[in-house]
Amino acid sequence: MAMELNKILEDYIDENTGQPVMPSLSGENAFLNCVVKPIYETIKKEVESSKNGTAPHSAWRNYDDLNEYFWTKRCFAKLKWPIDVGSNFFVISSGRKHVGKTGFVEQRSFWNLLRSFDRLWVMLILFLQFAIIVAWERKEYPWQALEDREVQVRVLTLFFTWSGLRLLQSLLDAGMQYSLVSRETMWLGVRMLLKSAVAAGWIIVFGVFYGRIWSQKNSDGRWSSEANRRIVNFLEVALVFVLPELLALAFFIIPWIRNFLENRNWRIFYLLSWWFQSRSFVGRGLREGLVDNIKYTLFWVVVLATKFAFSYFLQIKPMIKPSRQLLDLRDVTYEWHEFSKAATVGLLAHLGEIRNIQQLTLRFQFFASAIQFNLMPEEQLLNARGTLKSKFKDAIHRLKLRYGLGRPYKKLESNQVEANKFALIWNEIITTFREEDIISDRELELLELPQNSWNVRVIRWPCFLLCNELLLALSQAKELVDAPDKWLWYKICKNEYRRCAVIEAYDSVKHLLLETIKINTEEHSIITVLFQEIDHSLQIEKFTKTFNMTALPHFHTKLIKLVELLNKPKKDLNQVVNTLQALYEIAVRDFFKDKRSTEQLREDGLAPHDPAAMAGLLFQNAVELPDASNETFYRQVRRLHTILTSRDSMQNIPKNLEARRRIAFFSNSLFMNMPHAPQVEKMMAFSVLTPYYNEEVLYSREQLRTENEDGISIWYYLQTIYNDEWKNFIERMRREGMVKEDELWTTRMRDLRLWASYRGQTLARTVRGMMYYYRALKMLAFLDSASEVDIREGSRELGSMRRDGGSDSFKSEGSPSFNSLSRNSSSVNLLFKGHEYGTALMKYSYVVACQIYGTQKAKKDPHAEEILYLMKTNEALRVAYVDEVNTGRDEKEYYSVLVKYDQQLDKEVEIYRIKLPGPLKLGEGKPENQNHALIFTRGDAVQTIDMNQDNYFEEALKMRNLLEEYRRYYGIRKPTILGVREHIFTGSVSSLAWFMSAQEMSFVTLGQRVLANPLKVRMHYGHPDVFDRFWFLTRGGISKASRVINISEDIFAGFNCTLRGGNVTHQEYIQVGKGRDVGFNQVSMFEAKVASGNGEQHKGFAENYRLYARSHFVKAIELGLILTVYASHSAIAKDTFVYIAMTIFSWFLVVSWIMAPFVFNPSGFDWLKTVYDFDDFMNWIWYKGGVFAKAEQSWERWWCEEQEHLRTTGLWGKLLEIVLDLRFFFFQYGIVYQLGIADNSTSIAVYLLSWIYVIVAFAISWVIAYARDKYAAREHIYYRLVQFLIITLGIVVIVALLEFTSFRFMDIFTSLLAFIPTGWGMLLIAQVLRPFLQSTPLWGAVVSMARLYDIMFGVIVMAPVAFLSWMPGFQSMQTRILFNEAFSRGLRIFQILTGKNLRLMCDLR
Repeated sequence: MAMELNKILEDYIDENTGQPVMPSLSGENAFLNCVVKPIYETIKKEVESSKNGTAPHSAWRNYDDLNEYFWTKRCFAKLKWPIDVGSNFFVISSGRKHVGKTGFVEQRSFWNLLRSFDRLWVMLILFLQFAIIVAWERKEYPWQALEDREVQVRVLTLFFTWSGLRLLQSLLDAGMQYSLVSRETMWLGVRMLLKSAVAAGWIIVFGVFYGRIWSQKNSDGRWSSEANRRIVNFLEVALVFVLPELLALAFFIIPWIRNFLENRNWRIFYLLSWWFQSRSFVGRGLREGLVDNIKYTLFWVVVLATKFAFSYFLQIKPMIKPSRQLLDLRDVTYEWHEFSKAATVGLLAHLGEIRNIQQLTLRFQFFASAIQFNLMPEEQLLNARGTLKSKFKDAIHRLKLRYGLGRPYKKLESNQVEANKFALIWNEIITTFREEDIISDRELELLELPQNSWNVRVIRWPCFLLCNELLLALSQAKELVDAPDKWLWYKICKNEYRRCAVIEAYDSVKHLLLETIKINTEEHSIITVLFQEIDHSLQIEKFTKTFNMTALPHFHTKLIKLVELLNKPKKDLNQVVNTLQALYEIAVRDFFKDKRSTEQLREDGLAPHDPAAMAGLLFQNAVELPDASNETFYRQVRRLHTILTSRDSMQNIPKNLEARRRIAFFSNSLFMNMPHAPQVEKMMAFSVLTPYYNEEVLYSREQLRTENEDGISIWYYLQTIYNDEWKNFIERMRREGMVKEDELWTTRMRDLRLWASYRGQTLARTVRGMMYYYRALKMLAFLDSASEVDIREGSRELGSMRRDGGSDSFKSEGSPSFNSLSRNSSSVNLLFKGHEYGTALMKYSYVVACQIYGTQKAKKDPHAEEILYLMKTNEALRVAYVDEVNTGRDEKEYYSVLVKYDQQLDKEVEIYRIKLPGPLKLGEGKPENQNHALIFTRGDAVQTIDMNQDNYFEEALKMRNLLEEYRRYYGIRKPTILGVREHIFTGSVSSLAWFMSAQEMSFVTLGQRVLANPLKVRMHYGHPDVFDRFWFLTRGGISKASRVINISEDIFAGFNCTLRGGNVTHQEYIQVGKGRDVGFNQVSMFEAKVASGNGEQHKGFAENYRLYARSHFVKAIELGLILTVYASHSAIAKDTFVYIAMTIFSWFLVVSWIMAPFVFNPSGFDWLKTVYDFDDFMNWIWYKGGVFAKAEQSWERWWCEEQEHLRTTGLWGKLLEIVLDLRFFFFQYGIVYQLGIADNSTSIAVYLLSWIYVIVAFAISWVIAYARDKYAAREHIYYRLVQFLIITLGIVVIVALLEFTSFRFMDIFTSLLAFIPTGWGMLLIAQVLRPFLQSTPLWGAVVSMARLYDIMFGVIVMAPVAFLSWMPGFQSMQTRILFNEAFSRGLRIFQILTGKNLRLMCDLR
């Protein structure tokens, strides 16, 4: 096919016809019908034969087998071109002469634990043997023991163990991979047999040579030269044995040799490697460079050396002495029966250097330089990139930037373009915070970096940086009253923010006074002259000699009063005049050191020329305040008031923890190592792909208002949990025109739904986050092309307009909530020249794979309308779905369709429609959904984003830096997957959610960091990793989709990448948000991937029992039973302190297993709820249901589902299950000899006779069950009579035993400890034997007995829950423990749990 295509493209002439070469296949959909469809049908039939994944993996071919087949030589010989549909490739696995497995075969067996980790087991077993041999000599250090020749010879026994393990490995390989052997792969079977034979031969060879050593030594009576020669002979044989391992080690140390051998298809190389591995297309030439190998080796040398040293000195060596003492015991009488197992990398990556607002304050003045260096493109010659000189220059630059070394970062003043770019970016970040309602309007003013106005001569830092600085400068001025100007100014300028605060306050006060006083008035002239004198004294450095520093606090007090008067809604002009008069009096009477008379003041222009004016108020007719609509003026007044009055540190600004975390991470990342950003036009294009099925898009009105069984609605829950964000939302709505909160449920309903949806795990939240890429690229494209004049003038205009209209004044026409959803337009877009939109669309697209969107549209599903709304408000959003078209009776055609919303046509339009060979879903749903939509993505890279993820605008700014990682070498290869860290945004909801966040942090961030560097073995965990799109398109896609085998498609994508020569990295300077379910059930099931709201889950007792009965409760009861027996029958346990010291942690485990599902369950200890839960549990237990009953309705159905794994368990697995169940019989054996009736006998007959009790107990239960079924319904009296007779008989038997045998009354309870576990063991064995017992009358008794055991287990578990529910105050304590993180944020969780009652009380009032 490839050759034919090449000839067509090269315009080759057919030798036979003399015409240009034509394709072998032609016609409509020829390639689809003649190539794709036959292969598709084969895959479909294989999937059908897998019995929904329950058939053994070896019995059917999956995607990997078919992919690997196309890289074998027999593919060309069998399939041919055009494809021969009669080839045995198209015969399914259940037929004859089919193509068998071509890749890895997974046999379901516990032996996989040994086979998959064979190197680990070999290493650990050999070390254990070596350590025991050496430690047995009881020397202080192991090398001292190795000085003895006998110890040296004993160490040689390691080769026996090693060869035995090789034999076991070869047998396991044959047992697990026999399905690969077919007529076409006979040599594979030959190799399996030869490997087993050779391994067995090595055992014999080592035995012979080792025996010769000891025979010679024994005959000579010492270690003679001949005996030593035989040791050398053994070592020569051992050298041959380990030669393959030595070659592998050499190839590992010098990796390019093995890469060369594996990447060549020379037959000689194949013959040499045939013994060690099968010929495969994947997994060849994967060895890393020498430096990476050294780092990898050193890591494991340190880890293993530490582990082995710990094991030897603290685990093995201390056990030698007691072991020898046990072996030295002689004549011991036994009472028996009568037959015989990430921080250093983070530190080097400069993670966490900025963790809070205090550290942020220290580095904020370097932010502009950091943003310019990292986020702004730098024109650089292509031949200068990546050179040693450029790398060294960058390293020095980053070092100075990170630690503020040298003076390359001169003070940022307001006329610098760099500062204006920084202000645009920073303010846009803060604006997105306000749009997301994580900061308030007041916090927006405190955090924003205002553009220059009022002729302020310095950069106007955010107010939270200038807090308290002016007051500190005033105190310094008071202390240094007589100091010269230079010294005072030097002390002030030691703090950059204090210097800027002083200058801005002075310039702002000057502008404020001159603007509030009418021009061309005498008062305006006086104020102008006063400031001229101050400016002159500062210029000649005689300010402290001219003016009295003690007057400054008086000025400060009056200025505060003035700005407070101007900030009031209703402004009292008389009070303003009085305050101005007071300021004037302080200036002319107290401020000047040299007192001036009235005449001197008139001559200097500091007093009115008319003497009559001095008698009244000077500013009475000269004040003219700006109109209240002048938002720019009054916003500056508020800023001045903040600078003048802030006394306390603003370390709690912003208040919202999420806002503070995001600012801290973004600021820290600016000082981390990252590639330089190219211009947007030159950056790699990329796409984002999100699979979606039928999850929530937007919360509906009904979903928000519907209450659960505890009276809590989603709206009320989110309103309370995110209390500060709710207040910010209400504030924003009032600013946008809302008068009453009732409007939220009418005219503002869309805004409310969006606000709630952005706090759940919804598609709307994910789309909002991913569209930040589009918004960021538009802004960066503007900054790339804008001139200095554009940036300077534009930023001034933007600052003025933002202050006039607020942060939301630039929304598009239409819905009031348009901007709050789309996030693709902002106030900065007013500065755009037009090309930014096209540039951003060329570089970015977002595809959501809504698999059933077509079906949803056909059914008028609300989800379809909401998805259409997302497309309408996000122009870079595309939706891919599978369209089913009916073509006739019971016939359908399937198409992959890509659609978008056309803003001009005002409707949804199709972009592409591609016909499929059949239904999409043959394997796992999510990876199939991803792979079908991958072809619709564009660009060089694709980022995979799940439905429960979010993104942030400030992080989107760094995306073009991240994509530059593809141009870097990591070792000997460039990356093909860029790993990105995740932040769990649900971690602050509760203590349980925090635990889940920490769990993910440990694995997803810390673990992945170390796996990537230094180990270079990171695969791909979850999302939001970025894939090299073209690389993966040619290698099977980004997701593995085989049924059941590839349930977790993430890790298999990493395997696929690594095996095909890819490289996976992990980057720490960029992050994406991720949500996790925060109920206990999801924490206990770490692999759960369900996208839903992030609320705690209110689970009933029956539900918890179904989830944890076998994984928690039964194990806890079994362990508790063992501890109880140990307490009652062990001589050591007689001492209470000793028993507690030995078993306290085991009892803690028992309590944890039983109580954890209830402790982490809201309302889990409510008394009434506990009572109702027990009734519900008993109803569930006794409800038999019918054929269609579900597990949550019927105990019997649940019990059967719990045994489903046994249906696919092999013979060896079932035998092992039975062997494990025999432990209960041994437990019975140990207890029966403690009964009084045993009369201290140790005869085996005691144990055998004890089975009479078991038989009688089962007979009684069978009789009761029979009587209940026959008489309970109609002849109830007979059923009661049977019960009476059984009870009477039991009493008679007990009395007789007490009278005529050594039976004690306590034996009744002791025997329960023995026979209840025995019955449970018999039940477990009966479950294994279900195929044989289900058709017999015994099965009914088994089911009845199993029901009684679950009732007993339920009562045992319910007892402590009921007791704690009954105890006063325990529920309140549980609520405090469960929501401790929420309490620390000032949240009212108690109102959530009792919210319904509170609202009812409010309604009654």
